[in-house]
Amino acid sequence: MPEPFLKWAGGKRWLVQRRRDLFPSAYQRYVEPFLGGGAVFFELLPKCAVLADSNEEVINAYRCLRSDAEHIDAALRALHRRHSKATYYRMRAMRLSDPVRRAIRFIYLNRTCFNGLYRVNREGVFNVPIGAKTQVEYPEGYLNEVSRALRGSHLKVADFETILDETGEGDFVFLDPPYTVMHNTNNFIKYNAALFSWQDQERLAAAAGRAVSRGAAVMIANADHVCVRNLFRKVGAQHTVERASVLASKSAHRRLTTELVITSY
Repeated sequence: MPEPFLKWAGGKRWLVQRRRDLFPSAYQRYVEPFLGGGAVFFELLPKCAVLADSNEEVINAYRCLRSDAEHIDAALRALHRRHSKATYYRMRAMRLSDPVRRAIRFIYLNRTCFNGLYRVNREGVFNVPIGAKTQVEYPEGYLNEVSRALRGSHLKVADFETILDETGEGDFVFLDPPYTVMHNTNNFIKYNAALFSWQDQERLAAAAGRAVSRGAAVMIANADHVCVRNLFRKVGAQHTVERASVLASKSAHRRLTTELVITSY
């Protein structure tokens, strides 16, 4: 598979490619409760999967691509020809009810907004400004590949705890929550804390522990911070993994940073 069809901050494609040794070699079902761009799913391409996210727009896009990829592909090609600042803000202002039209709008905005961010205001309205990228359409046949990859997946809008409590023996659960620590130390972490609080981290640690006790193989990617290490110390082995920081605007300024990966197997 090529890159995931969505741009999503914090994607873990690099983790699968560089540290495949941390992933289990065999399992019956793949479960991902924080789906986002689905980078790990598209690298592993499991035959049976449960893919979930609390963001309804994300799951709607996946569902529509699975069932109507050709229609979406044609619409995005038309938008590629019409893309402009005026088109972007007109699309951003739309409020749509039809699932496929919502998916087209969501993917178009994701392709062309600033840094592929997904951010909404207090009213739940997407408010990210236009970015520099102008590529709207995908390579020919790509979205059909995405559709085929999703055919063995159950797609759900749900809180992570609900999904985790349905897992057990034979499942490989990959968890990639927003990185939040007990004491917020920078604006990036503070922004994540508004989406995923420290109390959510505590819920995650407890739910992951229950899943492990039922026999699930659990992997968690998280912030490499002492409070996170302490919170998840009973879930599994802890690995420090290096990667290039993605927060700097220029690649030359990106230094190596570390992330924490926890494995129960």
